[in-house]
Amino acid sequence: MSKRVLILDTSVLCCWLQVPGKEEAGPQNDRWNHVRIKELLEQELAENSTFVLPIATLIETGNHIAQASNHRFERASSLAGYLREAADAQSPWAAFTDQSPLWQAENLRALADSWPELAKGGTSIGDATIKDVAEYYAIAGYHVEILTGDAGLKAYEPV
Repeated sequence: MSKRVLILDTSVLCCWLQVPGKEEAGPQNDRWNHVRIKELLEQELAENSTFVLPIATLIETGNHIAQASNHRFERASSLAGYLREAADAQSPWAAFTDQSPLWQAENLRALADSWPELAKGGTSIGDATIKDVAEYYAIAGYHVEILTGDAGLKAYEPV
């Protein structure tokens, strides 16, 4: 069985960090909150799964924290801690640099070519890049799950 990779979307990371105004995400029948994501990640940690912090998630979550009504420093410090761990490839985080091939010129051109059609259907450029991260790890042989409260993004999860 291949190793599991969990890709954290902004909606789920905001719940985990308890960003004010973003403490819950997803439809009523699949609601994410701090307790749910914390328990899931603890279980996945025990199973040696790898967590991936896409650059889009980092930027979007950072924006939500900076715009929050309160607790900005505390939430920013928590996110900064996860970023440091990813930068150092500290378990359970995948090395942040693992995603660097996705930002090479040829892949940026491919994103430029494919994203307008995705945008027409309502997919943000952040979600398009998270989809690319998921495909990148799937091609590398990992079992990939996108943790998200967004059904549209979840639909891009590699099979």
